[in-house]
Amino acid sequence: MSINNKKSDSHVQSLARAFELLEVLSMEKQDLSLTEIALRLKWPKSTVHGLLSTLRDYRYVDQSAINGRYRLGLRLFELGHKVAQNWDIRSTALPIMQKLNRQYGEMVQLATEDVGDVFYIEKVDSTQIIKIVSEIGARLPIHCSALGKVLLAYMPINDVRIILNRKGLVRMTKNTITEIEDLEMELSKIREQGYSFDDQEIMEGLRCVAAPIYDMNGEVHYAVSISAMADRLIDDYFEKVKHSVILAAQEISYNMGYRNR
Repeated sequence: MSINNKKSDSHVQSLARAFELLEVLSMEKQDLSLTEIALRLKWPKSTVHGLLSTLRDYRYVDQSAINGRYRLGLRLFELGHKVAQNWDIRSTALPIMQKLNRQYGEMVQLATEDVGDVFYIEKVDSTQIIKIVSEIGARLPIHCSALGKVLLAYMPINDVRIILNRKGLVRMTKNTITEIEDLEMELSKIREQGYSFDDQEIMEGLRCVAAPIYDMNGEVHYAVSISAMADRLIDDYFEKVKHSVILAAQEISYNMGYRNR
């Protein structure tokens, strides 16, 4: 496997291999043996063993004392927690997201774009009987979710085309937009109206409305959304939710230093 096909002149192969090894461990829900890791990476066991030994010494990998199998180490959790603490967007957005959740009882999510995916960085779960399952740290296709479309809408068009050409427009439901020209028209509409709507494009029975969050430089790198079952997010209720999501995004933007002059 390969994380990134682009290599700079200063690319360090051993470091890149260590990251690829960590990626393999991150994709498994169970501990892996040396042989299993080597097979997945298609590397010699000696190479994998050396990397595992070094990563274990620095606590990025743990090895079971019982069966010798490997898993991600707690040091990664510690570093991830420090990264999360430094993301002011989460601490700024969360109280506003909680207010939205109290108002409607629906799931509220905060996301950014990462390597062409929607990456969820915060959420407040629904209080409804039928709940939508999502996870912080999860990734979804960017072209067919309200959060993804609103993030695409405020990117330079060349960046959008690079992402779409690399990722493709996979059909998730019968409502998924699968033509680049159609999606570009949708993105233009989103910029005009200031919000994005996902009408069962990523999952049957799910609707979502999202709005952009501006930083102090007037750039959009985050978005906030409300997701609900399709039979609820309609008519007057949709209009109220849409208005509230836009206002929430504006409040977060203001608290992040954005001033619309």
